[in-house]
Amino acid sequence: MTENDTRGSPYAPHTDAETQAMLDAVGADSEEDLFDIPEPVRFDGQFDISPRSEQSIRAELRDTLGRNDDLTEFLGRGHYDHYVPSLVDHLADRSEFLTSYTQYQPEVAQGFLQALFEYQSMLVELTGLEVANCSMYDAATALGEAATLSQRVRSVSGDRALVPERMAEGRRSVLENYASGSGITVESYPMADGNVDVDALDDLLAEDVALVYAENPTVRGTIEESLGAVGDLAHAHDALFCLGSDPVALALLEEPASVGADVVVGDASTLGLGTAYGMGIGLFATREEYLRQVPGRLVGVGEDDSGRRAYTLTLQTREQHIRRERATSNICTNQAWVALRTAIHAAWLGPEGLVDLAEDCVTLARDLAARLDDVDGVRAPAHDRHHFREFCARTERPAADVAAALQTEGFAVHVVDEHELQICVTDTTADAVDDFVAAVTEVVA
Repeated sequence: MTENDTRGSPYAPHTDAETQAMLDAVGADSEEDLFDIPEPVRFDGQFDISPRSEQSIRAELRDTLGRNDDLTEFLGRGHYDHYVPSLVDHLADRSEFLTSYTQYQPEVAQGFLQALFEYQSMLVELTGLEVANCSMYDAATALGEAATLSQRVRSVSGDRALVPERMAEGRRSVLENYASGSGITVESYPMADGNVDVDALDDLLAEDVALVYAENPTVRGTIEESLGAVGDLAHAHDALFCLGSDPVALALLEEPASVGADVVVGDASTLGLGTAYGMGIGLFATREEYLRQVPGRLVGVGEDDSGRRAYTLTLQTREQHIRRERATSNICTNQAWVALRTAIHAAWLGPEGLVDLAEDCVTLARDLAARLDDVDGVRAPAHDRHHFREFCARTERPAADVAAALQTEGFAVHVVDEHELQICVTDTTADAVDDFVAAVTEVVA
C-alpha cells in the first residue's frame, strides 16, 4: 500500500498532509469550509424514504404527473417541437448506443464513431463550412465557445462582442458568463423591425470588436435579410462573424458560408429530440483554418493497418483530458447519444424531406399569422418580415391577460411585451390551429 492509498477516493487520493497543505493554501480550516450548503438541504445521513411497492409508486407518480396542465403549446423562442419518428427511438435505444461512453477506444466503437462522423458531415453540408464538432451542450454554450474562439484566432487584439439587442435571455446570460472569464465585453446592437439595423451596427464597429453575432431566424422568428451585409461589416473590421441557426432552418435559409459566416452555432435538437426544455445539443461549425482551435470533440476518418476505413476521435490535444494547459476549452461532454438521434432523424427525412419540413415552418407561420390578423383586436405579424416557425402578434388587450385567458382555453403562448404575444406553430401543433384561432377570437373580443 502506497501513501496515497491511505486516504480518500481511489480516483483522487490525498494524504492528510496533502489535504492540509491545500487547505492552508486557500486559508480554510476544513474541507467543509469550502462549501456553503444551507442547513435545510444538508444530507443528515437519512433519506427518509419509506419502502413501498412498485405499484404504489407508479400510482403516486401518475397522480403527480396528472396534476400538470394539459396545454397545447404554441411556444418557441429556442425550444421547438417537431415530430420525431419512432425509428429514432428504436435505433437510438439499442444497448450498444445507450451504454456507450465517450468513444476513446476506436477499436470497440466504430459504429458509434461512424454515426457521429455522419452527424458532423450533415452539419458541414448544411452550413457550407468545413468543420463541425459533436460535443456542445446547447446553443448558448456553443455561442460562448465562439466568443472565446475569437480571442484565439483573431489577428489583432479585441475584446468586444456585438450581439442583437433582442436575443434569448438565457443565451445572452451564458455568453456573459463565458465573457467574464475571458476579458470579453458583450454589447448590444439595435434591431430595426425585428432584424439587424445594419447602419447602427456599422456605427458600433471598430478595431476592438472580436465577434459579431447575428441570428437567422431571429429570436422573434423573423428571417434575417441582411446577413451578407453583416458579414461584410464584420470582416471589414477583422471580426469573426458568428451566425446562430438550427438544422431545419439551415435546410432552407441562406447558407452561412455564402454570407461570410466564420462560425455557425445553434441547437441541433430541433431534430431527434422534440421539445426538451433545458436539454439540447449544441451545433458548432467553423472554417478549416480554425480546425485546431475548435472546442469539444471531433471524429475523423482514416485507415486501419489493414487498409480499411476507420473512425477515431482526432486532434485530441485540443482537449483538457490530453493536454490541459493547451486545451481550447474546458467543455467536456459526451453529447454523442443526442447527436446520434439528430443524425438518425436527418437521415430519415433525407434532403427533400428536410426541405419540406423547413418550408412547412414558413407556410404554417405565415398562414396562422394571416388568420389571426383577421381577428379584431389582433395585428399579426407585428414585424413586416418573412417568418420561420414563429411570429409576434400585437394585441389591443394587455398581452398577459390574453395569454392567461388562452391558458384557460388550453393553449400556451409567450408574452414578450405589454401588448405583444409570440406564437410558434410546427407540424406537431398544425392540427390545433383551428381551435387556437377560435380561442384567440373569443378571448380578445
